[in-house]
Amino acid sequence: MTCRGGARRLPVLLDAHSAALEACRRCTFDDPAILPVISSAREPLAMLVGQAPGKTEVVDRRPFAGRAGRTLFRWFGSIGIDEPIARRRIYIAAMTRCFPGSSPSGRGDRVPSPFQVSNCSAWLDAEIEMIRPAVIIPVGRLAIERFLGNRLLSELIGRAHRLPDLPGAPIAIPLPHPSGASSWIHAPGHMELVGRALDLIAARLPQLVRESTGTRSVA
Repeated sequence: MTCRGGARRLPVLLDAHSAALEACRRCTFDDPAILPVISSAREPLAMLVGQAPGKTEVVDRRPFAGRAGRTLFRWFGSIGIDEPIARRRIYIAAMTRCFPGSSPSGRGDRVPSPFQVSNCSAWLDAEIEMIRPAVIIPVGRLAIERFLGNRLLSELIGRAHRLPDLPGAPIAIPLPHPSGASSWIHAPGHMELVGRALDLIAARLPQLVRESTGTRSVA
């Protein structure tokens, strides 16, 4: 069941997976409005893994629908990948699929707890097994640590990293979180690293650039 060998079945598998994920209540949140946020991609060539949905995503029912998403898709647009193509061809997952709540400090969202991450890990593992993406894009420190360990972001961002232990041995190309809450992105030279990472994504996923160009020419 791979994106290469089982591409015809993949949409069906992802539909069934999404239905099961939507029904998940493992974390037993008190608020019944807190439901898993799920990617709509059914023919993905790559996966993007973020941290967790925010308030906007809970309302909009789409991953990266808020301010961080606008920045993320602006980054993709700078390398010729339009948001509609990115959403259709990149499966957007997360370390946890439910909004973990607001930060106690009042600034931003709460970081998902180890308990929540553990509860959600099987969903991510199953998606990687089904999709077998050629490229995984971890976004933000929590997702980056999941795939690449606890290392300095400046040592990881702007580089491609082979993940030989995952199905299909994908390439990981990490990005910092685009929310702006972290000061990392504003340090000297760090946006250059982001630019290098985006160029690597474009080089590894040229079909997304071509599809975006084709969409614009039709319009």
